[in-house]
Amino acid sequence: MRAMKRVLTIAGSDCSGGAGIQADIKTISAHGVYAMSVIVSVVAENTVHVLKKQDIAPETVRAQVDAIYEDIGTDAVKIGMLPTPEVMSAVAEKLRKYCPKNVVVAVSYTHLRAHETKAN
Repeated sequence: MRAMKRVLTIAGSDCSGGAGIQADIKTISAHGVYAMSVIVSVVAENTVHVLKKQDIAPETVRAQVDAIYEDIGTDAVKIGMLPTPEVMSAVAEKLRKYCPKNVVVAVSYTHLRAHETKAN
């Protein structure tokens, strides 16, 4: 039996479900892949506007990544919105530590398209 592929998404949480972690989990799961998440920001938004945003502390971001890699591991990592330079540094530090084989970075606020991604 072949093990289920595992994808970690690192991004903000969109309470409306149309973007961020929620949209990533829906997409990953629709492809029969096991989805995991590291939340870097909680965003109160809807289809009209953003009402409020609360960024997660870099230490908590680091701990979330460690929790995934200490137990489950990944086959790929998708990176979305990273809200602050400190969170960017925390994510980069953990990517260097764990060296995931496949990394996709969304480089714009719009839909993730092949020509807008960088993968290793």
